[in-house]
Amino acid sequence: MTFRRFDLIAFDWDGTLFDSTAIIARCIQAAVLDVGGQKPSDEAASYVIGMGLMQALAHAAPDVPVERYPLLGDRYRHHYFAIQHEISLFDGVLPMLAALKARGHLLAVATGKSRRGLDEALATSTLAGTFDASRTADQTAGKPDPLMLRELMAEFDVPPERTLMIGDTTHDLQMALNAGCASVGVSYGAHEPEAFVALKPQVVVHDVAQLHDWLHAHA
Repeated sequence: MTFRRFDLIAFDWDGTLFDSTAIIARCIQAAVLDVGGQKPSDEAASYVIGMGLMQALAHAAPDVPVERYPLLGDRYRHHYFAIQHEISLFDGVLPMLAALKARGHLLAVATGKSRRGLDEALATSTLAGTFDASRTADQTAGKPDPLMLRELMAEFDVPPERTLMIGDTTHDLQMALNAGCASVGVSYGAHEPEAFVALKPQVVVHDVAQLHDWLHAHA
């Protein structure tokens, strides 16, 4: 029998599996300009990736009045869906996920994307059928609230100590900490890895190959 430390492995989506952070940041900036706000810096636009859409846009555009948030969300979706075909998986993601499935791990997605956005991404990628479950920000509480992970654990009756969260932002790692789960940080996404240390990830990896190797040895 193959040894497993974790039964359930949950992945963030953007910046962890998909090379999408730069595109998302540009779409946030364009949406804010469309509604008359001040363009967020690259750092500010990247920081909010992983949050639910409206929470992210409100944080990135504090000068935009609340009554314009629905239009702000519409403009973000307009820009994002126009270029989502440009987004691709990071190299090495498919063999890594296949190896985890072969070892008997349950795989899940815990993302700040909307249900519609995740379903469309899955339908147009080669990942359809790979994941056993998923939660999106519009289905449950957004990161770093632990409810998303708690719902996934409850669905499969997996305790926190047998659950691993993998993500590229402090929101992901804080969510794992709040849920009592272990985490792994990836440095190739939206947030600078120096901010991960206080959130006690098992390890911080710098590319998918390192993530694959660590999971093979320790998950």
